[in-house]
Amino acid sequence: MSAPATTAQATGQPWLDRLQQWLPKIVLAPSMLIVLVGFYGYILWTFILSFTNSRFMPSYSWVGLQQYQRLWENERWWVASKNLLQFGSLFIAISLVIGVVLAVLLDQRIRREGFIRTIYLYPMALSMIVTGTAWKWLLNPGLGLDKLLRDWGWEGFRLDWLVDPDRVVYCLVIAAVWQASGFVMALFLAGLRGVDQSIIRAAQVDGASTPTIYLRIVLPSLRPVFFSALMILAHIAIKSFDLVAAMTAGGPGYSSDLPAMFMYAHTFSRGQMGLGAASAMLMLGAVLAIIVPYLYSELRGKRHA
Repeated sequence: MSAPATTAQATGQPWLDRLQQWLPKIVLAPSMLIVLVGFYGYILWTFILSFTNSRFMPSYSWVGLQQYQRLWENERWWVASKNLLQFGSLFIAISLVIGVVLAVLLDQRIRREGFIRTIYLYPMALSMIVTGTAWKWLLNPGLGLDKLLRDWGWEGFRLDWLVDPDRVVYCLVIAAVWQASGFVMALFLAGLRGVDQSIIRAAQVDGASTPTIYLRIVLPSLRPVFFSALMILAHIAIKSFDLVAAMTAGGPGYSSDLPAMFMYAHTFSRGQMGLGAASAMLMLGAVLAIIVPYLYSELRGKRHA
């Protein structure tokens, strides 16, 4: 009885081995197909459309670099690019500074740390649409803080940045920093909790003050965390669309336009799909210009480690 059973088991074993080898590939195949078609496929399609005269519908009449030339001659694109540089610089710098300061303060093992950390992390649970809408109400001269303080007797107070073409970008910065600084705090706090405490104790024995320890020893050791936060914040800034759409819709006029808003408006509202595709490819180039050097430095560091 044992010999036939052993033979049947040996006969079925190769089939089970093959199933075990192919099972991970079968499980991952649908998601891989979706990524290839829905992500990389549409990137390739957008790249092709940027060299055509597509308008409301895709057209495959080749026009070469004409759409890119039109883009560089478009005043609204230059306004959006300048706004992105201004918005991105302020947003990244302020978020990093506030996030690092909050992380250092919480690293002092203060009381009710969990409660305070939850408060600062809460904005990350909100979508940019909700954030933009809330700050639009707060900064609206006829509804928000401006009206409230003047009703309280501060007649000379003015906070009309939301309708000021020269200052409206700062309103976007305020809302974006409010949402992202808690996330940066969480990143740096996790990094600070991973620092070897023996190094800090050795510095304290040598007489180093707490600010000196953080500025010269602890924070420099968090370089990977810094670059990760920088990359994520830059990615958020370049792709910012929903915040602008909810808060200013690109106005007044197009003074608060960002490239993502420009791309959407020209592709879906103005029927200039080729021009919108060209702007999308330049946005992709900006993202790659940030990600590729970071990945290269990370891979190079691991190879030499």
